[in-house]
Amino acid sequence: MTLLNKKCIPCEKNKGIKPFDKQKAEEYLFEIYNWVLGKNAKTISKEFKFKDFIGAINFINNVADIAEMEGHHPDIHINYNKVLLELTTHSIGGLSENDFIVAAKIDGQCVF
Repeated sequence: MTLLNKKCIPCEKNKGIKPFDKQKAEEYLFEIYNWVLGKNAKTISKEFKFKDFIGAINFINNVADIAEMEGHHPDIHINYNKVLLELTTHSIGGLSENDFIVAAKIDGQCVF
């Protein structure tokens, strides 16, 4: 099953789940395009660039819709026409499949 077809597990059900180690996170990176694994292997991130501020805001609105549908939310940083998204599963202190599901859905459903 591809990440696009999966649904995030609610955070309250993540109790007791251990975060991915670096090797597992690197395996999941092959399923998403141009996301970067953080140095501590606890986050993935990707920067998106748009023509202007409105393009960036429209993208953020699309990301917000995906995040709400999945119940899993990225940290969003905006600098005029650039948007940096960072994903981690805060409830377990690192990466889980949820982060990669949301990343895949952002790449698959957002026009940029």
